[in-house]
Amino acid sequence: MKDTLLKKIHDKKAIVAVIGIGYVGLPLAVEKAKAGYRTIGFDVQESKVKMVNQGHNYIGDVVDSELEDLVKKGLLSATNDYSIVKETDFIAICVPTPLDEYQQPDISYVKNSATDISKHLKKGSVVVLESTTYPGTTEELLLPILEEGSGLKCGQDFFLAFSPERVDPGNLIYKTKNTPKVVGGVDKDSTEIAAAMYRNVLKCDVFEVSSPKVAEMEKILENTYRNINIGLANEMAIICHKMGINVWEVIEAAKTKPYGFQAFYPGPGLGGHCIPLDPYYLSWKAKEFNYHTKLIESSGIINDSMPEYVVERSSKILNKFKKPLNGSKILILGVAYKQDIDDYRESPALKVIENFEKEGCIVDYYDPYVKTYKYKGKSKESIKELDKEALQNVDLIVITTSHTKIDYEFIQANSMFIFDTKNVMKNIKVRDNIELL
Repeated sequence: MKDTLLKKIHDKKAIVAVIGIGYVGLPLAVEKAKAGYRTIGFDVQESKVKMVNQGHNYIGDVVDSELEDLVKKGLLSATNDYSIVKETDFIAICVPTPLDEYQQPDISYVKNSATDISKHLKKGSVVVLESTTYPGTTEELLLPILEEGSGLKCGQDFFLAFSPERVDPGNLIYKTKNTPKVVGGVDKDSTEIAAAMYRNVLKCDVFEVSSPKVAEMEKILENTYRNINIGLANEMAIICHKMGINVWEVIEAAKTKPYGFQAFYPGPGLGGHCIPLDPYYLSWKAKEFNYHTKLIESSGIINDSMPEYVVERSSKILNKFKKPLNGSKILILGVAYKQDIDDYRESPALKVIENFEKEGCIVDYYDPYVKTYKYKGKSKESIKELDKEALQNVDLIVITTSHTKIDYEFIQANSMFIFDTKNVMKNIKVRDNIELL
């Protein structure tokens, strides 16, 4: 059975299903289709299904013309019918793994997907979980659901592995196709089969590990490493401000060391689907082993507190002009969680806006990529353009995303005061109305 599936993969005869066609799933589906595999994307959102089938793109990292061409050639299609699984040989699960309101892992999307897949799973297929999750999910959650629901035996009738997604929206160098892949199967055959598919599709190294748990923990380590180091940078920013030291200059100086230091930068908080969330998955799982993740949770507290710190600093800036927070007009520049993308998942800017509004501020925002957003059941629209009137009609401008499409010299020349939390105005020569984080 293994050899038959490997031959299908080698000959591009394997049919691929990608469950969840969002920021992770759609780029993966496109790459598999580009490699010559007939690929079917599944999503519960009818709007995404319709857009894919019409050849219309909704993800920044996907090239519109490539998507349209793949659909026309019949290599890529989408559906919301799980019965397509019975036609497929390779099933990649790319569904969300958010936190609930108590900062506990919400793996309901993975659980529900596995349950639905199990009803149609056929002999001789391989299932690969790509969604970031806690160590043990593949073997402790996914495996029993797939076996019980299908009546098949893993290792004999089907194969199972974990391969963490490494999507970085907006990255101009590393995309799905050229970012190295880590693969860990429940057995050697599962690892070999999953790795064979990725090697046939991607132009990158495929690193095989001994188990799904290793691959799951590897992804958690990646993002916890970044979370902790950004927490350090944020704490340094707070300390440096109290001491009257420019933290951005400190970091630039530290970067000159050719070993032992990697630069991380402070900001208004952490955003995106992975870095703010993944450490909580590890902390939650560690409690099962009677261990409290002190360092990880400390960095989380620091990063989570940054939106409040931004408002606190803004209050002190406004006090210089004898203006209280209550009633002040604030303009936020950028609500996307990183520069030059339209993704605002977990964006700290949304929390900054929320905290300003709690203090009675009148808040508008401008983002050339995010025309409107929804947060905690409320919608907000970006102002249309950054003209003189928009800039001169506010008491304070707070920069929370370093978009490159914005004319920062124009902003400096026409604004009363600017609080730059991203150091995006570092090259502006006249700085008398600019304060850095």
